[in-house]
Amino acid sequence: MFSTRLPSDLAANRLADAVARRRRDGNAFIDLTGSNPTRARFDYPQELLAPLADARGLVYDPHPFGIESARRAVALDYQRQGVDVPIERIVLTASTSEAYSLLFKLLCDAGDAVLVPRPSYPLFEHLTQMDLVATRPYALEYHGRWSIDVESLEAAITLRTRAVLIVSPNNPTGSFVTTPELDRLAAICARRQLALIADEVFVDFALEDEADRRAGRPLLREDVLSFSLGGFSKSIGLPQVKLGWIAIGGPAAAVRDALDRLEIVCDTYLSVSTPVQIAADELARRGSAVRSQILQRIRSNYQCIQEDVLRVPSCSVLRSDGGWSAVMQVPTYESEEELSLRLLERYDVLIHPGYFFDFSRESFLVASLLTPEDEFHEGVARILRHFACTARPS
Repeated sequence: MFSTRLPSDLAANRLADAVARRRRDGNAFIDLTGSNPTRARFDYPQELLAPLADARGLVYDPHPFGIESARRAVALDYQRQGVDVPIERIVLTASTSEAYSLLFKLLCDAGDAVLVPRPSYPLFEHLTQMDLVATRPYALEYHGRWSIDVESLEAAITLRTRAVLIVSPNNPTGSFVTTPELDRLAAICARRQLALIADEVFVDFALEDEADRRAGRPLLREDVLSFSLGGFSKSIGLPQVKLGWIAIGGPAAAVRDALDRLEIVCDTYLSVSTPVQIAADELARRGSAVRSQILQRIRSNYQCIQEDVLRVPSCSVLRSDGGWSAVMQVPTYESEEELSLRLLERYDVLIHPGYFFDFSRESFLVASLLTPEDEFHEGVARILRHFACTARPS
């Protein structure tokens, strides 16, 4: 009766079941998995969302790519990052997830494929499946820092490949795609006539000074058709206002052809609300205060976990350039699932196991740097205590 676009197995995993039981029974725990900034004890200005009440929002005047003032606000945000994008090349969406879906409709027929990084956020599998698109992974390798295994990427390309997805900085590895890496990717995509889709939602959150400035930006190139994704969900910590965007770069003729076709797709849905478009410029200005708080916290927590792990030689923190996650490598005494369950049940700490993000081997734990500092410090301390106090778990 139901579509094969949706998963056939809807059962929760063991860790999700354990978390649900704890919450149902009222058993408190430290949550190191939170990715919702509105639940992370940031100080949101009281009048931050007041621009949504602008009376102009009472008039519906739809535009497939979004109203001009809102797209100009996005262009100004790119200028803040040192990237110039004409507003004619900016397309508004309700979210980054929707942006992916629009691009899959633009670029792919049913059964076509896109290349996705591994490890990375597990959302891609669901998004592609819902648009009848296949995913083929390429590897990120760690040798003191994360980098793209270009050989594995080229080996993953088939006659049905339509696009290469990059996430910069990646979630959860925190690795920016460097300019030399982007040079190689652009050459591959141009030669194979593949589009490059760059998810840059975490670009504002460099954990080291100037790490973001050293990153390659596809929008600055003219040799490959590229689509860069961003949104208020991450840039100003407002996932609930539902405003994302696609910025398009590359050869003028290819960009024009893409826009002509994307206009049909966007005009079919018209999903972005009028009030948020009218408020976009003011929200971007006011939201910078939230962005500053997020940046301060993730840098503080990243420094904390780097310092704390030095006291436990069997554990380490992998280098991260940006984003909201920290990756710990820990001894393999048991499966990551068993370890995560043990940490929850014995130490009252919830943390993501690495297999959630498709790490190629064990054992890794992924902590959210958004966690309030006091909880983050205590949660990390409990995890490290587990490995410091026993050679093998009982």
